[in-house]
Amino acid sequence: MTTQTQLLLALWVEARTRFSNQLESFTEDDLKKKLLPSQNSIGFLIRHIGDVEWLFAKNVFGASDLHVTARTVIEKHDTGEWTNLMELKEYVNTSFASLKSIVEKQTDSDWSNTITTKEFGTKTKAEAFGRIVSHTAYHAGQIAIIYKYGFKTQQPMNLKTSPRTRTNRFKPSYFSITRKEHHLSSNEKVHY
Repeated sequence: MTTQTQLLLALWVEARTRFSNQLESFTEDDLKKKLLPSQNSIGFLIRHIGDVEWLFAKNVFGASDLHVTARTVIEKHDTGEWTNLMELKEYVNTSFASLKSIVEKQTDSDWSNTITTKEFGTKTKAEAFGRIVSHTAYHAGQIAIIYKYGFKTQQPMNLKTSPRTRTNRFKPSYFSITRKEHHLSSNEKVHY
């Protein structure tokens, strides 16, 4: 019989492939890509995913032997230093293995235990684990969009002094949204 731990672990591992599968296609130049006006590069987001996995291992699942310095959480913005692809891959592979190892040790009853963190208050371990699943998937989506549409930047952009404004930040050739209204009778079908 499959345990609750096995089910939750399988869900997380599968959801995380949205992130981990992308890592194989990146070059070191890709790590510098940003989608303006955001200040976060692909390299920063990769490191951030690893940082948060380490924090979950320690703060949610009780790996008290870990010393975590979550630099992306501390800095809160891209400092431009996350440009070594091999180091970043090793970092997120190790953070994944560490979190996976401690999750595998959870009993079914552990998932209903509550934990309290300053980041998201009091949650059951199952609820908290949902946050790491959604966190990684969220940033994996950002990474995919930046990889496709982003530009390499050499220096962090200061948004306060940037000539771009909220109304002109995207060129129409990159993004266009059109709205078509369809007036149908009740027996017509629309095929997209």
